[in-house]
Amino acid sequence: RMNRRSWIGSFLLLVAVVSVGVGLAAWKYTSIQATVAASANQPEPMESVTVAFAREVEHRHSATSIGTVLALRSITLRNELPGTVRYVSLTPGQIVDTGMVLVALDVSVEEAELKAQEAQAALARTVLDRRNNLSHDRATTQEEVDRARADRDIALAQIARTKAIIARKTIRAPFRARVGMADLHLGQYLNEGTELTTLQGIDDAVHVDFTVAQQVAAGLREGDSVDISASGQSSPIAARIVAVDARIDPTTRNATVRARIEGAANAPSPGSSVRVRVPIGLLRKAVAVPASAMRKGPGGDQVFVIEPDKNGKPRAHVRQVESGAMLGDEVVIHAGLSAGERVAVSGSFKLREAALVAIAGSPEDGGGSGQVIVGER
Repeated sequence: RMNRRSWIGSFLLLVAVVSVGVGLAAWKYTSIQATVAASANQPEPMESVTVAFAREVEHRHSATSIGTVLALRSITLRNELPGTVRYVSLTPGQIVDTGMVLVALDVSVEEAELKAQEAQAALARTVLDRRNNLSHDRATTQEEVDRARADRDIALAQIARTKAIIARKTIRAPFRARVGMADLHLGQYLNEGTELTTLQGIDDAVHVDFTVAQQVAAGLREGDSVDISASGQSSPIAARIVAVDARIDPTTRNATVRARIEGAANAPSPGSSVRVRVPIGLLRKAVAVPASAMRKGPGGDQVFVIEPDKNGKPRAHVRQVESGAMLGDEVVIHAGLSAGERVAVSGSFKLREAALVAIAGSPEDGGGSGQVIVGER
């Protein structure tokens, strides 16, 4: 009897547990159905982003090199002869005109010698005139006339030599230029060949020298265009190649190329380091999109393309692309995108595959951007 009572109690307990479980499951199912029904009646959450049209461009592959800006005329100024500084006009940064006296050495000895030589030349000229007059009357020999003429020529040559020495001790600007750093003082004695300063020519153009690989150099020609970018400049400067070195460096296998920037007023200062973008190959068709439209994904670069679904609702779809060089604020796309397709720009980091978008502002065909509303699916 005790075993029967125990069995009946266990059975009743099991029935009670099963009933409670069934009740909880029915309540949970009802709650889920109510939540699904409520969600179905709610609108999708939305985020604001902008879109832009991919535009067609012509683009060439390019290589990048580091170049140095050079003045068309640049020299290191030195004195040819030794002497003591009598006059100096070297202000760093000053612009000097052609022929302006920059440094003058003491020439007091040469000036005294010049006066003596001029007096000697005057005497020689007088003697020669007398000999010529006497020769007309056959009162002197031709030998004496020739000797007098030689004395006059020697005196004139000595004058020319002294004037040349004075000129070499007066150092003038050979061209219009900007003066570099200088440390020169009155009374200072200069040995021959002392470095005085540097002069950078003030011209309407500057050169940029850079090196490229021999394969790149083989495709470059005089007149080809390159882009020069310097620190602190918002946009690149156009330059044209004026020379390609005929010799390849046997160590680096690179060739030196020289480009010319017209309009030196906007060019970097001589000696500056610049970045040079060198086009390679032929022009080919590509598309460009704003750089902010690019995203990095597991498979590489990607963009979100805005396309309508089967119900005509615009949705965002991930598209893998092959990106290229930057063109200002845009990036070139070589594959994966066609001109005219819309891509998400600002706020595209919020998107995922098949996200629903509601266009709030429609951009004009061929470019521009508009605002769209994005919602999760």
